Amino acid sequence: MKTIKIKYFFIAIAMVSLGSCTKDFVDITPKGSFLSSNYYANEQQATAALVGVYDPIRKNTGGFENMIAMMNAGSDDHVAGGGGATDGAGIQAFSNHTLTSTNVPGSFWNDYYQGIFRANTLLVKLPDVAMADNLKARFAAETKALRAIYYFDLVRLFKNVPLLLVPLTATNMYDVEQATPEAVYVQIEKDLLEAIAVLPTSVPAATESGRLTKGAAQAMLGKVYLFEGKKPQAAAILAEVNGTPGSANQYGNKLLTNYSDLWVTSNKFNSESLLEVSHTSAGNSDWGFWGSGADEGNTLNVMVGPRSYSRPAGSTAPDLPSGWSFNCITQDLYDAIKTDPRFGATVLDLKALKAAGQADYIGGYQDTGYFLNKYLPRKSDVRTGGGAAELNYKQNSYIIRLADCYLMEAEALGSGSRAQALLDAVRSRVGLPAVPVTLAAIKSERRMELAGEGLRFFDLVRWGDASTKLASRGFVAGRDEIFPIPQRELLGTKLKQNSGFN
Repeated sequence: MKTIKIKYFFIAIAMVSLGSCTKDFVDITPKGSFLSSNYYANEQQATAALVGVYDPIRKNTGGFENMIAMMNAGSDDHVAGGGGATDGAGIQAFSNHTLTSTNVPGSFWNDYYQGIFRANTLLVKLPDVAMADNLKARFAAETKALRAIYYFDLVRLFKNVPLLLVPLTATNMYDVEQATPEAVYVQIEKDLLEAIAVLPTSVPAATESGRLTKGAAQAMLGKVYLFEGKKPQAAAILAEVNGTPGSANQYGNKLLTNYSDLWVTSNKFNSESLLEVSHTSAGNSDWGFWGSGADEGNTLNVMVGPRSYSRPAGSTAPDLPSGWSFNCITQDLYDAIKTDPRFGATVLDLKALKAAGQADYIGGYQDTGYFLNKYLPRKSDVRTGGGAAELNYKQNSYIIRLADCYLMEAEALGSGSRAQALLDAVRSRVGLPAVPVTLAAIKSERRMELAGEGLRFFDLVRWGDASTKLASRGFVAGRDEIFPIPQRELLGTKLKQNSGFN
């Protein structure tokens, strides 16, 4: 905690940098600077502060230490990859389950607490802002939902975390202690339930895409309930999101007809998307502030691209920029998905293309020849403004989408006609026949449908399958389900390290 307080203080006294979590919603240029005592005086300042609360959600695919790349690396579907065994100590250590308090990337703690600090500050200041009451209520609802999302990631990653609901001060920041995971989940539920009661059912696509809606908050609450083992509550709230399987839900959300369309860069905020992270190629993101939260590009794109990629004239291989070869797909996933209709959208088989003389690349560390096609960089996605080309890819990424909700509700129900219909709808979308609904069938479907989206590790932990599936990767049951707390957060504080870590 200690290491982020000074950063928080300066965030509080300066205008927060504005990210790209929506379209026109974030096209606000801050003017001047404000002390925390006189900031949040009007709607414009409150809007800028709310955008600041949204900014950390970009951690999903922004910066080198992004959630999808990290969580993929620790699963059985991917290896860390990259340029070598020391290319990103944290992602390499998670991939072989040798995380310690000194090699765990601190940003997985700091970045979410930065969002929580901003949320807490806005919630304290909001009642006194000169703006309409209905807008205050909506801003508060969005802020609570975001705080819940950040705490959900923290409690899944670290389990034993402080529960902060007001901004820390210089006098109390060293006295913070960890809450029980149960207490954190109670607050997550409370924040989401209060947000759901206020959030709009839809937002104007032209100006507010990316802002939270009632359906997005309900979907997140359903996921929270499922991770808590509250299956009846999860099934009930997810049913409100899912509606009739295969048809449009009450908010207009519907599975896309073509699975591959989910990964078309221009297909942002589509009907299947419930909550997604916005990226832009026009943010001028550069090395000097990469990973600081001010960069707006999708770093996962360049991370998963093959190294020194090329193709001969007349080749049928895709035209790709080169990347850094992280998150190569394992042989195990390749064998499981190679006959599935989602294979082409998920896997680029460069091993086969190279053997056929259609493409060439330099294999990186742990190279398998299989690359994550969902998030490969594309030539058409290269920056339109300044900054480093590698850091300005614009593909959005999903926090949660409808197919995920279908499968979570089916899992929560376990059996029955509705669970069967939910599973059938996901399979039917890609032309697969029905199979009897069982937990094993749902597990398999989640792996095929959501491969490479950063969810597999959390699924394995929730099912109690991690120790079996990850045994060959060094996973130790009772320890490696969570991360160690960064050592620098323990120094001079009352925080205690998670069991099993040094």
